[in-house]
Amino acid sequence: MPQKYSKGASKYVERAMKKRKKGTLKSGGSGRKVKSKKQAIAIGLSEARKKGKKVPRKKRQ
Repeated sequence: MPQKYSKGASKYVERAMKKRKKGTLKSGGSGRKVKSKKQAIAIGLSEARKKGKKVPRKKRQ
């Protein structure tokens, strides 16, 4: 069964992707510009998770 994300969570991801494309999205620790799509998605999901949106937990290794 596929993972389900709320519409609110997808809005955060969409916002992060637009910021990445514009060149204004920065990573948390170092503050460098984000160029990777995967990293932009991760940042969007992380923000949504902090705001209490329906997002599955991060996978542990």
